Amino acid sequence: MNRIILLSFLLLCCRVAPAQQTPVSIRVDAGKPVGEMKPFWAFFGYDEPNYTTRNDGQKLLSELQQLSPVPVYVRAHNLLTSKGESPGPDLKWGFTDAYKEDANGKPVYNWVTVDSIVDTYIKRGMKPLMEIGFMPKDLSSKPEPYAHTWSKNGTIWTGWTYPPKDYDKWRELVYQWAKHSIDRYGKKEVTSWLWEVWNEPDIGYWSGTFDEYCKTYDYAADGLKRACPECTIGGPHTTSPRSDKAYSYLTRFIEHCLRGQNYATGKVGTPLQYIGFHAKGNPEIVDGHIRMNMGVQLKDVQRAFEAVNSFSELKNIPIIIGECDPEGCAACSATRDPKYGYRNGTMYSSYTASSFARIYELMDQYKVNLRGAVSWSFEFEDQPWFAGFRDLATHGVDKPVLNVFRMFGKMNGQRLSVQTGNGLKATDIIANGVRTGNDVNAIASKSPNSVCVMVWNYHDDNVPGAAAPVELTVSGLGKNKVQVRHYRVDDQHSNSFEAWKSLGGPQQVSADQYKALEKAGQLQELTPPTSKAIANGTTTLTFDLPRQGVSFVQLTW
Repeated sequence: MNRIILLSFLLLCCRVAPAQQTPVSIRVDAGKPVGEMKPFWAFFGYDEPNYTTRNDGQKLLSELQQLSPVPVYVRAHNLLTSKGESPGPDLKWGFTDAYKEDANGKPVYNWVTVDSIVDTYIKRGMKPLMEIGFMPKDLSSKPEPYAHTWSKNGTIWTGWTYPPKDYDKWRELVYQWAKHSIDRYGKKEVTSWLWEVWNEPDIGYWSGTFDEYCKTYDYAADGLKRACPECTIGGPHTTSPRSDKAYSYLTRFIEHCLRGQNYATGKVGTPLQYIGFHAKGNPEIVDGHIRMNMGVQLKDVQRAFEAVNSFSELKNIPIIIGECDPEGCAACSATRDPKYGYRNGTMYSSYTASSFARIYELMDQYKVNLRGAVSWSFEFEDQPWFAGFRDLATHGVDKPVLNVFRMFGKMNGQRLSVQTGNGLKATDIIANGVRTGNDVNAIASKSPNSVCVMVWNYHDDNVPGAAAPVELTVSGLGKNKVQVRHYRVDDQHSNSFEAWKSLGGPQQVSADQYKALEKAGQLQELTPPTSKAIANGTTTLTFDLPRQGVSFVQLTW
């Protein structure tokens, strides 16, 4: 009887004891560089240019430049848009009133607001990715109605989306803008900028035809080059090229620039000094939770790289992903659409780490010159705390995703070979997403005195899950001892959203609460710095990484 009781007890123990998870093995070889750690992530953008000069906008821009080892490029819509009848800047809407015409139809230029925006960038050592658009009211071929009312569920594609009524005046506007910029900032500075014409001309942002867009581009490029022959211009910043329509628009535009007749000069060809396109994911609600779709965003990148490589003349041309995001509507709050509810928490940060690493992988695979990937995310004024916009900060408090960019900012030099037991590649995610299991993986870099490893635990489904045990081995160090610092983004670290919820989710925040939230929004260490001995050039670290968490391990000597 005692033996039966003992056997029953042992069987019960076996039944209730949790299964021991096998650690995910991640191996980094510091002696095997695989390519440059290009900081293509140091590009940011937004629709609402007037937020640039607000206190929170300036604060965020300062933080973005401080975290980056290179000058940050900033792309903003509406730099030529007129105010029209609008009461002020709004979601997806801004203006500068740079161009008007007097009673005789003579152009009147006013650069005060444009200058205040560009001054804000230049003061911080940032660079504009200068978007030539949208159409000023007095130059629009269909000016009425002009101001859109999107945030009130009204019309968006109004007079600012139309071609110019006079292409010579359009060219002169661009010439005067570039000339003024050189007079104000100096030619050396202005030639370090990037220029483009319009945004997403293949959808409602452009109410003209394809040929009218090419004509608008040609005249703008001619005006820019007349003022500044050394300035760099490119485009067309079309939408997701996984769509056959967008892919065709992109390739037809390239054909026009390479071999078509220039509308402005009558000659063959138009300046095209970089290729711009956009890449977006597509979240949805599945069984009551948010499911991301990184695969379609990576498919956009893949197809655009294939498009560029199909033109032999474009070998090694710079490429800019002009908007590179988990989905397509930064100004849509989670209240407006629940599928955007991932943005406040750690799903946004782990998605960013995982997707950017795969863009590096595709860059290597297609051997392209990726110059930049613009995160279309900034900050929104006069909105509730943590309203679920695609932004980097709320009321001047940094959200978890911004700390992933702080991690990337610590990586430079050469990317290193990474082997993982998980093994997901970009092509796997394009084909199947991250659905069957977690994507526990890493990207690593080496500079003369450090090795940095970013590790993430990502899944497309925003549901609770177990932490993943990680065994991180770094070999090829050639040192006897290193200092180890371990940073973390998860529910307990570098997370102002969880800190705000712990306060009860207030919309009125006291001064002391604000300071606490500011501190919670900074990148935090998981453990105090330690010194670790190296044996045979190799060291191993073990830790648990929560679902949607991101760790950053920095070894220095």
